[in-house]
Amino acid sequence: MIKSYLQVQKSFFVLGLFLLIGGVHYSNQESIANPRKVEFFSTHQAPSETPLISQEKNVLLVGIKPYLGKEIINDQNSPSLKLVSNGKNLILKDADGVTRRAKEINIGWRAKQLLNPEVYVRQKIGPFASFESAERLANDLKDKGIESTIAHPFDWEVWVSADIAIPPSIKSTYQKIKVSKTVVPYLDGNDGKIALKGPISLHAPDGLRWENGIYLGPFSIQSDAYGSWTLVEHVPIERYLEGVVPHEIGASSPEAALAAQAVLARTWALANSHRFKVDGYNLCSDTQCQVYKSPANANLKIKTAIKKTAGKILTWDKEPINTVYHATNGGVMASVDEAWSINKVPYLQMRLDGPKRWTRSVDLPLSNEKYLKSFLFSKSEAFGSDHPLFRWERTIDSSQISKQLNQAQKVSSSFYPNKIEVLSRGSSGRVTSLKIDGKTGAEIFLQLDDIRRVLRQLPSTLFVVKEIKEGKWLFSGGGFGHGAGMSQSGAIELAKNGWTTKQILSHYYPKTKYGFLP
Repeated sequence: MIKSYLQVQKSFFVLGLFLLIGGVHYSNQESIANPRKVEFFSTHQAPSETPLISQEKNVLLVGIKPYLGKEIINDQNSPSLKLVSNGKNLILKDADGVTRRAKEINIGWRAKQLLNPEVYVRQKIGPFASFESAERLANDLKDKGIESTIAHPFDWEVWVSADIAIPPSIKSTYQKIKVSKTVVPYLDGNDGKIALKGPISLHAPDGLRWENGIYLGPFSIQSDAYGSWTLVEHVPIERYLEGVVPHEIGASSPEAALAAQAVLARTWALANSHRFKVDGYNLCSDTQCQVYKSPANANLKIKTAIKKTAGKILTWDKEPINTVYHATNGGVMASVDEAWSINKVPYLQMRLDGPKRWTRSVDLPLSNEKYLKSFLFSKSEAFGSDHPLFRWERTIDSSQISKQLNQAQKVSSSFYPNKIEVLSRGSSGRVTSLKIDGKTGAEIFLQLDDIRRVLRQLPSTLFVVKEIKEGKWLFSGGGFGHGAGMSQSGAIELAKNGWTTKQILSHYYPKTKYGFLP
């Protein structure tokens, strides 16, 4: 696994692990649904290659603070980046050789006008509720011979060159972006403001104090594809896991469950190291990736679980699998295509998650609403049923739904819903298509992960809905998360019952291979 991962990492740097020299200011933006034939332009600023600053093996580049300086793009003041050492002086160096050694370094942001404005033109497809859905579309385009770029300026988007014809069935927006200024960083200290030029490296011999923790780095401060900048940690994958495992499953979980989570997090990181390629790093540190916080807070129990599984992942056909996981599945595992618009895989299929004697008593399929109601409202013996969101209820009124649809750019502010209808369910009972009718006759359709992207109060898509009075709906459901792969609450219960790490992984990802990457 070590050699293979390093090869993947080197390839990633050769292909596109870059730092942009400066950010961009978006102005004079045009948006039309059907663009005419245009002269060829790049879709975004061409990045420049950056050197690898870490000497360790199996290094991930994790964005721990994105969109720095973004306010400058809109002619507003932007908070400075405050960097504080945990001991010895921090060492900062930019591309022009400007060096600062200090226990505290402040970086500010300012606008720099371009003498020759640049123009970028693209067709934007999206927004998408997840990277998975965006990647599915990008892969479909690739099958048609169309190259594209996956980006995350706010929501996930797919960018295609403006001179390429996109199939009419795919809705896109034409964007012409004139870049008239860049966002540039500067050192802000007692000796005035000193301009900095990317790539910027930062070494912290005793660690960097950041968000109630300590990060060892090294770090880079690099611009992204949207005009802002990102603080990136260059962290070895095994140390990265120390910052992921306790925040994803809980530090007090049984060792077998912690070890299972370590294997999944390692596999997921390897399989998703291209996620933020357009911005020059591998992964983010929030729920769009895996939650990553200070590795220094990991206790001995967590470190032991990670060490016992060092280098081990799950594979299918000698490739890392899609190790999605979630808090609790409500008693039934989802097929992966019920969560995202992606192809089915053999190891992520609908299955009841509990002891055999209980599963034999459940009426299937749960796509039948009568059987689903019985499943949701009957006593359950499913694994992980002690989770607080194993069963839940949410009441949402029309004004809330209208506001959320408007925020998601689905409707205008005048839209007022008067009917909600489930159009289709997957085999696990999860809603795959939801119809919302407006009083004026407009119809809105939400599908798959877009349902929870818009209706954020819903812990999952495993629910039934009814109108309890005019303009107010009751959603009754089960589970927290997409429901595919490992239920963390289920894994904890199984570990308490004596299951091994390998048994837990085999239960949630059947027929996959547990071991080192071939």
